[in-house]
Amino acid sequence: MRREPTEPEKRLWAKLSRSQLSGYKFRRQSVIGPFIVDFLCPQKALIVEVDGDMHRAEEDKARDTTLNALGYRIIRIANHDVMQNIEGVCAAIFGALQQAPDRWASPHPNPSPEGEGLLEDQDS
Repeated sequence: MRREPTEPEKRLWAKLSRSQLSGYKFRRQSVIGPFIVDFLCPQKALIVEVDGDMHRAEEDKARDTTLNALGYRIIRIANHDVMQNIEGVCAAIFGALQQAPDRWASPHPNPSPEGEGLLEDQDS
């Protein structure tokens, strides 16, 4: 999926990449435990999932419960919304970012994809 993202994922990534959304850094296709999430803001522990027509509500509910237990907040955005109202989608994501507490006191300069070093930074 990383090499061939859907059109809505491409469009949203164009808005989230390079810290374009108010300076928040996002990663695409991040691995968290046994899951791969569409987009992750590590500083805020916010996951953005883009849901297509093949959305599986029961599987997503169990997955979200596990990710919530790990300290992540998940917001789901429909493909249609990305394609028809990208600015509204970005505003919703920005609102979620503003509501979420920081995971560390200041933005982490360059956290590793596996999250190594986060515990040491929190203890400092």
